[in-house]
Amino acid sequence: MKRFFANLEFLAILKYFFRWLVLLIPVAFFVGSLVALFLYLLDLATEVRWANPYLLWFLPLAGVLIYLAYRFMGKNAEAGNNLIMDEIHKPGGGIPLRMAPLVLISTVVTHLFGGSAGREGTAVQIGGSLAQFFAKKMHLSKEDTRILLMSGIAAGFGAVFGAPVAGTIFALEVLSIGRVKYDALLPCFIAAVLADMVCMAYGIEHTLYRIVSHEQVGIGFSYFSVHYLLVAKVLLAGIAFGLVSYLFSELSHAVKAISNRFIQKKILIPLLGGLVVIGLTLVLGTSDYLGLGVTTASGKGNSIVNAFIAGEIDSFAWFWKLIFTSITLSMGFKGGEVTPLFFIGALLGNTLAVLLGAPIDLLAALGFIAVFAGATNTPIACTIMGAELFGGEHIFYYALACFMAYFFSGNSGIYASQRIEGESKTRLSALKIQHSLKSIREKKRIKNG
Repeated sequence: MKRFFANLEFLAILKYFFRWLVLLIPVAFFVGSLVALFLYLLDLATEVRWANPYLLWFLPLAGVLIYLAYRFMGKNAEAGNNLIMDEIHKPGGGIPLRMAPLVLISTVVTHLFGGSAGREGTAVQIGGSLAQFFAKKMHLSKEDTRILLMSGIAAGFGAVFGAPVAGTIFALEVLSIGRVKYDALLPCFIAAVLADMVCMAYGIEHTLYRIVSHEQVGIGFSYFSVHYLLVAKVLLAGIAFGLVSYLFSELSHAVKAISNRFIQKKILIPLLGGLVVIGLTLVLGTSDYLGLGVTTASGKGNSIVNAFIAGEIDSFAWFWKLIFTSITLSMGFKGGEVTPLFFIGALLGNTLAVLLGAPIDLLAALGFIAVFAGATNTPIACTIMGAELFGGEHIFYYALACFMAYFFSGNSGIYASQRIEGESKTRLSALKIQHSLKSIREKKRIKNG
């Protein structure tokens, strides 16, 4: 009898697996295909901008056109990633299919004319909108729709960065601070892997990063008897990464709030934002802080790739990228925050490595993932991303930097709809279950007058 019931359970698990595999194949195929198209257009837009620097002067006009597109066609798609999170937490009006083409085109336009933005937000929104579309077509229940939306996030994230395992955990971890639900683990993993495979099948190649330094991490007490000095340096760097994550999140929210409060005609917000980006570029005399920042037209200067090399980076380059990105994304332009966070973290890591006397490529890699971890409150996903992008040899340091950044970023984050489930990070505040970061920020604003 026990064997009979055991066989029934196995059959139920097998049925669950193949059901979700069938449901996810079309989602992963279209998400992977659209992400591949997006990455191709993004590279093309970047090359065109490099070849035609005068395009930056049209950034304010591009911002106005993006505003008008969302004003007359976008409707609730304007909420972006936060709309997807809200739908997962509590189903409401749904996610419109038009979100995918709108965010894809507007992000490419942002990059073409020099806005400082990333690509993760676009990929996640593509994944979420397509997942919602297929959920409706397949008449899925609310619970299955929730899982499919999370799988869409995983597919978009995994495909755009070539990190499907990190994409899986990111989709589970990003929704709530303090609690991870694993009911969508297998569907998210299937979606992320398949979407990444589809994206690569189109010939998309991701930037490769290498850590040449080989600080071997031992076991047991050898951290303190052999590598205690490097551990101490990573601890200090992790705190700095967390504080910069907090700064980026709070500044981005503040710029958006101030813009909406004091600029009555909303169409003027992207116009002014574009002018500020142009002004800063002229004052600093460099275009290094425009676009993604993975590399530059000349291959020299401040970029993510060069952050792994000694002697290539300005000490405050991370700060200027933080300013450029906060203005771009908070004043009406489209794109993600994550690649700029990679830039900020990697260049800050480079600067700290020089100050602390630590391996430059190692601290650049740690900053790359840790500032992202602090700003998105996803330390586990970012630790795994470190292993996927840089190799698993230094995973202890990845975890140390990401966990420290996560705690020192406080109860803040770039996603306003992210919720605190149960308690805050440190249990030092009275934050209760189901409070979103947006509601917490609003209460603080009211309290402070």
